[in-house]
Amino acid sequence: MANAQLKEFRVTPAAHLAKEMESARVCGSRSVALTELDSPLQVGLRAKPGSESAHALERVLGFALPSRVGEVAGRSDAGHVLWLSPDEFLYVDPSDTTQAAVADLEASLEGLPGHAVDLSANRTVFELSGRASEELLEKGCNADLHPREFPAGRAIATQLAHVPILLHRVEQNVWRLYPRASFADFVARWIIDAMTEYRQSEVF
Repeated sequence: MANAQLKEFRVTPAAHLAKEMESARVCGSRSVALTELDSPLQVGLRAKPGSESAHALERVLGFALPSRVGEVAGRSDAGHVLWLSPDEFLYVDPSDTTQAAVADLEASLEGLPGHAVDLSANRTVFELSGRASEELLEKGCNADLHPREFPAGRAIATQLAHVPILLHRVEQNVWRLYPRASFADFVARWIIDAMTEYRQSEVF
């Protein structure tokens, strides 16, 4: 069965909470919303920077691999790569429904050290947005999320409510959270609960 057909039968780890996430949405001056992306392609990449392996991957990607902590290369609405360690990266493409990139990336490393492994089932991806999104994350994340230290286009490994996640600030008020699939239910419920206070007027 083709990958496109298989996608019709995939269920995301927090799909059972879709109605709760939608009901928790808050509009207005303290807006915040939570959604789960529909099985974006995720490929783990390993290659030594500057090596023939890295150059082979970059030819397929069409851009250079990120070179430092927090750096994200590519476009967040298409193929992009998050830096995980000096020789480890995560390729993500929320628009890829065919997973053709997996075969291309694997083939580029034929006979070379390194790897390209489909990790799409390893983590789910939540998108948190709204004016109150940064404040909400600060309740359970001890990383400095101020735009001065964590601008749009940056991604780090951190924790939310003691759960290890990758955190990517896509835009000023748009974040993507990558918990392991087994923690999807807990993370979604924690955020939904944290959203409730934003329905009330702010108290000074």
